[in-house]
Amino acid sequence: MNIAILSRGENLYSTKSLMKAGMAHNHTMEILDPTLCTVAIENGKPVLYYCDEIVDDLDAAIPRIGASNTYFGSSLVRHLECMGVFCVVGAEGILQSRNKWTCNQILAQSGIPVPKTFLGNTYDAEVLLKLFGNAPVIIKILQGTHGQGVILAETYAAALSTIETLDTAKVRFIIQEYIGESKGSDVRAIVVDGKVIASMKRKSREGEFRSNLHRGGSSEQIRLTSEEENVALAAARSLKLGVCGVDILQSNRGPLVLEINSTPGLEGIETTTGIDISKSIISYIERNHH
Repeated sequence: MNIAILSRGENLYSTKSLMKAGMAHNHTMEILDPTLCTVAIENGKPVLYYCDEIVDDLDAAIPRIGASNTYFGSSLVRHLECMGVFCVVGAEGILQSRNKWTCNQILAQSGIPVPKTFLGNTYDAEVLLKLFGNAPVIIKILQGTHGQGVILAETYAAALSTIETLDTAKVRFIIQEYIGESKGSDVRAIVVDGKVIASMKRKSREGEFRSNLHRGGSSEQIRLTSEEENVALAAARSLKLGVCGVDILQSNRGPLVLEINSTPGLEGIETTTGIDISKSIISYIERNHH
């Protein structure tokens, strides 16, 4: 098969891992940099150019769309879907998972537990914060990744000044309860084709509440409880994502889905667990390409 990886970084671990897995299965692998793609509709049909050449021989695509490129990246994926190319994650799933509020709405619609969350378009921040009592809150901008744009406001005054600052800057955000018992750790589950392939627990470094490995957190392989596994699978299903990372908080009231990542980094979890996730993604394509 001809399989394209949509990636701006041919030297990134995830891209190299997917290339290697595809070639090991005797597929023709190529990297398409989304910034060099041009999407067009000619004679009523979707056409894709890469630089100045027409691309019309792809069987499947693995989108690795960065957060800074969400709009065009998802449009490119939708274009490939229109051309009949099998994409391991769809355009809608990418868009819905990237917007933290939309993602929470869809999870709630499917009955999947999430932390108490409010969209921060409030007419009165003081009224909103009273609904959290005097407890610490997490404030997140809607489009952040790698823990960027996530603020822990430990006091009412800190939360209020943060909200007023974001409002003034016209930045959209959500306000979420702080799950203190998780102690700055979370669980990342990688779901491929309706199965949890690998899972790890991430712990934040001293003095940091975000557990992202990009921020110096540590990780260990863990086995999910059946409840955690069911929640991860239900979350992937609700956003119709064939491949995703589901981040789960272990709370006193059971697992809560924190976030879903449609382009999960593979380095941290493959290194931590020793599991070849890229191989599972290639096998998923082989089972689903018609």
